[in-house]
Amino acid sequence: MKKLVVGNWKMHGSRAFNAELIQGLLAADLVTTAPGAAVAVCPPFVFLADVAASLQGSALAVGSQDVSVHAQGAYTGEVSGHMLRELGVTYAIVGHSERRSYHRESDQLVADKAKAALAQGLIPIVCVGETLAEREDHQTEAVVARQLQSVIDTLGESITRIVVAYEPVWAIGTGKTASPEQAQAVHALLRAQLKAALPAAASVPLLYGGSVKPDNAAQLFSQTDIDGGLIGGAALKASDFAAIARAA
Repeated sequence: MKKLVVGNWKMHGSRAFNAELIQGLLAADLVTTAPGAAVAVCPPFVFLADVAASLQGSALAVGSQDVSVHAQGAYTGEVSGHMLRELGVTYAIVGHSERRSYHRESDQLVADKAKAALAQGLIPIVCVGETLAEREDHQTEAVVARQLQSVIDTLGESITRIVVAYEPVWAIGTGKTASPEQAQAVHALLRAQLKAALPAAASVPLLYGGSVKPDNAAQLFSQTDIDGGLIGGAALKASDFAAIARAA
């Protein structure tokens, strides 16, 4: 199985910036230089059509940073999975810690978004992770297990069709990174939980996210249960993102 490397651009970019970034990624020729990695980028909603058009025919996939739980209707500001599919989107991030925190998204809402994404043929990238206070209180296992269990209970056998990303909240955008051993320990727990729910779910890709950089990517990706990364800041620089893909 190829490693999966996904760039989350968050609320960054402009048409000029995006064009330069995409040009750099295409010039990196990741098909040749990173043959062991599947690569995707997740720009803000307003740039999805432009980015998808620019990457058409390339090996780079496109993902969204969120998806509505609703298929259609009077939901101002929401974007449905069907709309995303029409733009050529492959992945949809759901449950990122910033959505859970700033928008008060519950475990159940995240699970319902994953279900809505699957219903439209998208691959949900379900994010789980603990805060620094929760880690210091030795609650990491309980927190990530609770977050993932909501998704397992909601999706049933469809759980085999998702991607899970472990992102310790204390390591996102802080420059701090979970050690490879810390990350592997949580990934092993997630793998065991998935396998216990459904043996076939043991093969669900597990990504690590949290200040992944070119100089630590190889060591993180070499861990037994880490199948790639969900990359934040480093995804905004073509040379860094390409280096992380090569490390995979």
